Amino acid sequence: MSRYRLRPTSAQQALLREHCAHARYVWNLAVEQNSHWHPGRAPAPNYLEQCRQLTQARAENPWLADGPHTVQQQALRDYARAMTAFLDPQNPAGRPTWRKAGRDEGFRIVGRRGRQWDVRRLSRHVGEVWVPKAGWVRFRWSRAVPSGVKSYRVTMDRAGRWHIAFAAIPNFISAPCNGEVVGIDRGVIVSATLSTGELLRVPGLTARERRRLRRLQRKLARTRRGSDRRGQVRLAIAQMRARQTDRRKDWAEKTSTYIARRFDVIRIEDLKISNMTRSARGTAADPGRNVRAKAGLNREILRSGWGLLVRRLEDKAPGRVEKVNPAFTSQRCSACGYVDAKSRESQARFVCTACGFACNADVNAARNIAAGHAVTARGGDGVARPVNREPQLLLQSA
Repeated sequence: MSRYRLRPTSAQQALLREHCAHARYVWNLAVEQNSHWHPGRAPAPNYLEQCRQLTQARAENPWLADGPHTVQQQALRDYARAMTAFLDPQNPAGRPTWRKAGRDEGFRIVGRRGRQWDVRRLSRHVGEVWVPKAGWVRFRWSRAVPSGVKSYRVTMDRAGRWHIAFAAIPNFISAPCNGEVVGIDRGVIVSATLSTGELLRVPGLTARERRRLRRLQRKLARTRRGSDRRGQVRLAIAQMRARQTDRRKDWAEKTSTYIARRFDVIRIEDLKISNMTRSARGTAADPGRNVRAKAGLNREILRSGWGLLVRRLEDKAPGRVEKVNPAFTSQRCSACGYVDAKSRESQARFVCTACGFACNADVNAARNIAAGHAVTARGGDGVARPVNREPQLLLQSA
């Protein structure tokens, strides 16, 4: 997807919001229809039947007929694809749920360029796209629009910013063919550590911005629900969060491109991030422990962009990303292969208790990942099997 910043006028913003409301309304109707189905009852209507029902609803409701038919029909198409992904046993996705105003704002336009929609360039950094009912809407021309585009999606984030994304499959990054292999260890203090010794950190909010965010959060807690002041504070917080998200995405894009262009094989830990960031609150009968500390760790993991970096690497370097079992990669010495939890003296220092090899703990783990040496509790990988016991002196033969 090629994403650009949209610059609509005030009147165009009102029309775009109506398009988003129509798409959200049609989507929620499809969700409601599917929620009534259960085994033994007639199946829920498919996409074609829902399109016939949409035509009838537009004839009976003038307010619905005022909106573009393409926007509403594509909302049904998106829901049908979401249900297909949900029912796919090979790669199951989450069940489609309700869309909420202010959180799920967007719609899709499909058609042939030059007929249903079109794009033209006005200056070096300004372009225009034709949106049904809204006319020509300007956007920032940050790069060339891909050729062969047949659809685009308009979205608005919680910070009130509009974006347009043209559906196009980008070209892959070709391998450098230098035979180099890199291991990536992901962490919280250092977001990504390469086996070459490079320490990469996600740029977040500055100290001054974090102080302002805390003040806004305290101010939000004192506001009354439903008041205009609360809406203004929520928007200011959303703008701060969006700034942090933009920096994380920019870092992931640049870092993934740099790694994909430099190395032939990229090895990473096979981490279950959703399980690692699960809440430790527990239940009323069995409450969790250290809940606040675990919540803080979860926030730092999500801020580090672990999943985003891997996803972009897989998109840019398909077939060259290998996932390694993360077991004991931080406890194994990359020099001699000895495994001992005491070797990791601190978060950043690793000193092998067998051979005395000293190194940055994250770099040591990245080297193990690059070698593919993920060991189990009893043995190694069958190629370079580590010694999971105290080193023994060799007896001298007489």
